Amino acid sequence: MYPINRTGPRLAMRELTIDDTDAVYAIYGSPKATEHLSFEPRSREQVAEIVARSIASAEVTPRTEYALAVVENDTGRLIGFGRLALDPHQQRGATFGFALNPDAWGVGYGLETVRLLLGLGFEDLGLHRIWGGRSPLNEASARTMAAAGMVEEGIIREHIHKAGRWRDSVVHAILDREWTALVSNS
Repeated sequence: MYPINRTGPRLAMRELTIDDTDAVYAIYGSPKATEHLSFEPRSREQVAEIVARSIASAEVTPRTEYALAVVENDTGRLIGFGRLALDPHQQRGATFGFALNPDAWGVGYGLETVRLLLGLGFEDLGLHRIWGGRSPLNEASARTMAAAGMVEEGIIREHIHKAGRWRDSVVHAILDREWTALVSNS
């Protein structure tokens, strides 16, 4: 499925372009934005490689990864990065993740981003289950995923090695029937 264009009330998700490198770097290069992510801040060169790889993977058939720009509808400004990756170990399942520029935090953009990703997965790709992990310390992400209808399922112990230490991940997931019930009741 290419290209992806999903629109919400204030945000849209679209395919990345090479011109997005600096805006993605503002997120992936930021110690604040990556504090709870699974990796240390990236260099601009590393971000350029990620963007180029994401652009190339978008046109692979069958497509298994959807790495997308999250932009404000009214300005077109890239404020986030969302990713949905089909899980080869789970029938009709995928993992997801997202990161926002810290200057876009606190206004509900995280929830809208998660809803756009879940809509892509369930409505466009026909998935059965979507899950993501978060840092146990990332309470904002916990609230966001709960507000999107995701259920906290448990902990993957010492799942992430970052800054010389092992860190757990808290798993949240949602099933297609739960998404359908949420959408039909809203």
